[in-house]
Amino acid sequence: QLQNKILILTICAAGIGGTFQYGYNISIINAPASYIQVFMNTTWLERMGVPLESNTVLLLWSFTVSAYPLGGLTGAVAAGPMAIVLGRKMSLLLNNGFVIIAAALSGCSRMAKSFEMIMLSRFLTGVNAGVSMNIQPMYLAESAPKKLRGAVALTSASFTALGLVLGQVVGLRELLGGEESWPFLLASNVVPALIQLTALPWFPESPRYLLIDRGDKESCISALQKLRGTSDLSAELEEMLAEQAAVKGQRAKNPWELFQNPGQRWQLVSIVVLSSAMQLCGNDSMYFYAAYVFQEAGIPEDKIPYVVIGTGSCELITSVTCNMIIDYAGRRPLLLGGYIFMAAWAIVFMVALSQQTQISWMPYLSMACIFAYILSFGIGPAGVTGVLPTEVFDQMSRPAAYMICGSLLWFNLFVVGTAFPFIVKSLAHFCYIPFLVVCVCTALYVWFFLPETKGKSFLEISEEFGKRNFKAKTRGGFYKGPEEIKTTSL
Repeated sequence: QLQNKILILTICAAGIGGTFQYGYNISIINAPASYIQVFMNTTWLERMGVPLESNTVLLLWSFTVSAYPLGGLTGAVAAGPMAIVLGRKMSLLLNNGFVIIAAALSGCSRMAKSFEMIMLSRFLTGVNAGVSMNIQPMYLAESAPKKLRGAVALTSASFTALGLVLGQVVGLRELLGGEESWPFLLASNVVPALIQLTALPWFPESPRYLLIDRGDKESCISALQKLRGTSDLSAELEEMLAEQAAVKGQRAKNPWELFQNPGQRWQLVSIVVLSSAMQLCGNDSMYFYAAYVFQEAGIPEDKIPYVVIGTGSCELITSVTCNMIIDYAGRRPLLLGGYIFMAAWAIVFMVALSQQTQISWMPYLSMACIFAYILSFGIGPAGVTGVLPTEVFDQMSRPAAYMICGSLLWFNLFVVGTAFPFIVKSLAHFCYIPFLVVCVCTALYVWFFLPETKGKSFLEISEEFGKRNFKAKTRGGFYKGPEEIKTTSL
């Protein structure tokens, strides 16, 4: 059907310049690392007449790498006001400006003999990723029909994984990962931005944003007709009007107002726990170990980059699989299963690492653990975490919720990236103990406190959390004799 095609094309147009950029820009920086460090040293030598010390080169490189999550944090904070003032679609379109400037800076850096341009480029690329990681799932979930909401919003994770894999492929020496071509590799992120700028304007704005935030019922109906076709829209429109009535007279919330509102307590706790766990679970750190483990397994050093592409492909395969089953299996089982399996594989991985030199087949077990850990992460936590803020918060609170989620995601990415080398140094083969604890605690939280949101309207989910948020007050009434007597049927 034409309308299904329009929804699919909307997803692709939003994704290619959205979360695709997050995965792509994380992976393209790895291949030219040594070349960029040589460029820094050579540039400094030409400027000052003396070479940099190795520690100073590493410090400059760490600034370059950490500029990305710092930009991401900035983008996550800016995403909320952008989504409210500009709308979901226009925010995604304007967000490409950051990448275009970043691509120009990194592409011209060697010609200009300025490594500072690479640092600024990475910061702006991070801003772009921070904005798109928040706004894309919000835009898609608000545009999707209820029965497909989970699958449509989860495509954000699929595009992240696709970006990761393509970044690894393009970063191969045979393509753009060579010594002469690395500026073009860093500037190649302009291509997805230009594709989105060309494609996304043809598709509608979020119908929910048009009706509830803008109060524009006609534009909302027009957007729904484009996305759904001529099928009966009355039930969906009625649901949106009910949500509009529920938030009538309210303005868009600020992040600090969510912390002060007892009616949002469990929603807030849930997204804080799950957003933090997504980065603190150790999935990204598996990539840190991948090259070492593959080398120990006897894979030739020049072939390791090709095997590492397999780890990114694992995440892509599982995120696509999760995309297909989320609206059948539900959110809770996927999250719960993902974290339980990750905890189990973390234990096996630590045992395998400790016996790596003693038992000949242990490197192969370590290699299997890396793939299994990434598969477990991809099947649940990688995708479902990004869907939940859209589902558990109302229209007025959603942008602020994504600001909190995004800020936690980028802050924890920075913390893990900074702390992991020290964790490895102090705990050696048992460096996954902190990640194991995070996985177990998150699985327990999901089991005891997170309700299922599959197949429910936004209003139904809000009502369910409302019962949990005010349960304590109801219990408080138990000790008040007269009030308790009034509630009995005698």
